[in-house]
Amino acid sequence: MSTFTIFLALIVIVAFLLVVVIMVQNPKGGGLSSSFGGGGTQQLGGVKKTTDFLDKSTWTLATLLLALILLSNVAINRGGTDLDSKALDAEATTTQPLPAIPDTPAQSPIDDSATQD
Repeated sequence: MSTFTIFLALIVIVAFLLVVVIMVQNPKGGGLSSSFGGGGTQQLGGVKKTTDFLDKSTWTLATLLLALILLSNVAINRGGTDLDSKALDAEATTTQPLPAIPDTPAQSPIDDSATQD
C-alpha cells in the first residue's frame, strides 16, 4: 500500500467526520445540545461546553484536512521522471515530417464544364 493511498484514505475519513460535525451543529445555537435529554433537564456537559466542543472539533478537523491534502502532494508517486519541462530544453528538439505537397493542382469544388458554353 503506497503512502499516497494512506493519505487518501485519511483525507476521506477526516472529510466525512467534518461533514458529520458540521451537520450536527445548529446555526441557532441548539444543535446537538438540544437534541439530547428531555426539555429542561440537566445536560451532559451543558449547552456551552457542547457548543465549544463542536466548534473546536470543526476547526481541528478542517486544519487536519488541509494539512493532509498538502502533505499528500509530497507522497504522490511521480515515477522517477524528470519534472522539468521539455519545452525549455534546447537539446530536446522534436522534428515532425511535413505533409507531402501533391504534384497535381487541386480540383475546385465548382464544376467548370457547367459554366462553359
